[in-house]
Amino acid sequence: TNKMGKYDPTSFCDPTAAKIQHINIDWTVDFEKKIVYGTVELSFNVLQDGVSSITLDSKDLTIKKVSYGETVLIHNLGDKHKVFGSPLEITLSAPFNKGDDLVIAIEYETSSNASALQWLDAQQTAGKKHPYMFSQCQAIHARSLLPCQDSPSVKATYTSKVTVEAPLVALMSAIQCWEKTGKSDKGEMVKTYKFDQKVPTPSYLIAIVVGLLESRDIGPRSKVWSEKEFIERAKDEFAETEKMLAAGEELVGPYVWGQYDLLVLPPSFPYGGMENPCLTFVTPTLLAGDRSLANVIAHEIAHSWTGNLVTNHTWEDFWLNEGHTVFLERKIMSKLQGEKTRHFQAQSKLHKSYCKNIDTFGEDSPYTKLVIKLEDVDPDDSFSSVPYEKGHTLLFFLEELLGGPSVFEPFLLSYINKFKYQSVSTAQWKDHLYEFFVDKKSVLDTVDWNDWFNSPGMPKNIPKYDQTLSKECTALADKWAKASPEDFSKFKAKELDHFNSWQKMEFLGQLLLKDPLTKEKISAMEKLYGFSDSGNSEIKFRWLRLGLRAKATSMIKPALDMVVEQGRLKFTRPLYRDLGTWEESRNQAIECFMKHKPCMHSTTAGLIKKDLK
Repeated sequence: TNKMGKYDPTSFCDPTAAKIQHINIDWTVDFEKKIVYGTVELSFNVLQDGVSSITLDSKDLTIKKVSYGETVLIHNLGDKHKVFGSPLEITLSAPFNKGDDLVIAIEYETSSNASALQWLDAQQTAGKKHPYMFSQCQAIHARSLLPCQDSPSVKATYTSKVTVEAPLVALMSAIQCWEKTGKSDKGEMVKTYKFDQKVPTPSYLIAIVVGLLESRDIGPRSKVWSEKEFIERAKDEFAETEKMLAAGEELVGPYVWGQYDLLVLPPSFPYGGMENPCLTFVTPTLLAGDRSLANVIAHEIAHSWTGNLVTNHTWEDFWLNEGHTVFLERKIMSKLQGEKTRHFQAQSKLHKSYCKNIDTFGEDSPYTKLVIKLEDVDPDDSFSSVPYEKGHTLLFFLEELLGGPSVFEPFLLSYINKFKYQSVSTAQWKDHLYEFFVDKKSVLDTVDWNDWFNSPGMPKNIPKYDQTLSKECTALADKWAKASPEDFSKFKAKELDHFNSWQKMEFLGQLLLKDPLTKEKISAMEKLYGFSDSGNSEIKFRWLRLGLRAKATSMIKPALDMVVEQGRLKFTRPLYRDLGTWEESRNQAIECFMKHKPCMHSTTAGLIKKDLK
């Protein structure tokens, strides 16, 4: 009985028979055992007559009891799939018909190895005094945190009650209602928090964090949370959050989630950000000191509409989440920094994204298609920048084709209004595009949709981006690439004085696409520009990769330091791959990985293990 549901290739469920409408959670967090235990009540909307059983997604859960009211229900965990977990098959006491109320309560506990959770000992935190736990449910890890219909096609409201040891703070991807202090059955001081998420949310956006957290106000509807060691830096870094929210509302309508808070996680968090509703999780690698990496916040804010409010139907349509979000992110940043910035970032990211993914997957890999197939595939293994940048390029191309921003932006708003609170497929998106631009059908018919959706590799139709901000980066990169040792004295440190952080990233990024530099060039550039001392993680990352490609042994230790200091996949995977393919550094890279693997996020550790072969 281990076949995946026909509805979603990554889920055992069939939400066409009965779909979860609301989840009520009662959890206790046990740091000693590294588990979460308690009860979830799942309220279903029965959609067919004669429903006699329910199948849920689960992974490594211990199910203690399943009940409907006072009636204990028979349940069975099917064979475990290495990626998708086990189907939890529940036999109902009698058939349910369309429109019936069905509430199933499940008492259970997670595994100490739940893939959704990372547990940090006190020594792994900034404060060194209290443990820390956070979740990452995207794409299909929610099933290791709670039994559910773990598909983005299923959206439900949720309420929760979370009990933790005092003085720790619990936060969730929901609005906090209250907190209380009391004593546990063992007489220990505990704190209980109540949360409410009134907007229907897919399971991958259920999120929890527990730690010794503090907050600061950064806007009328926003706080930033972190350990106290990061809090003041974070408050300053993210001070423009409200401006970004307002710009998003101007483009795609009201922000419906109430609160928009930010949480700066410990360095092991594998992503730049995670768009958990009401509480965006972000990496501390964004704390550059000059707000130069705030576009990640604009990206997560944009997800409040594209991804969270309108959600991809399955992970095969992931580009609907990420392509639209990158497009909206850059629209937001253009309102704050100008239209040339939008063009600059679009041009910069697309080519480098393509080269990076060819390096990872291969030139003709199906994972470089916009719409992918995930039969028996872990969505984490297919994760790349393709849905982000190729998806964005399609939308930018359509904007130009159909008449520019004043014509295309109303379509974005209509897309949100038509599909808000729902999940949407690529076919539905395309149908709505044709409905909205009914008078431009002949123009849309000139688009090679099959090529855009189903061909691997670089898009064939790339917009003509404004070159104003990139041409100086290109000129300097070309000059260094061609330079001989006698030319080094012609370069001056002041050449970079008027470059903003994004232009410095672009300059280094363009050099990464060229033949490896010599060790002598790396040394000369370091003396002039001092990239090793940069507080900007994106600049430091590119500089280290250039040094490793040049076979500069002086770069091995700082590269190993960077993969240990933070766990962001964007940085950690390429650095480990570079270290692992160079004979001089391979053994050190493997030794470093094995030593620090227990402290890494499970997603990060699994992917790097594959990268290092």
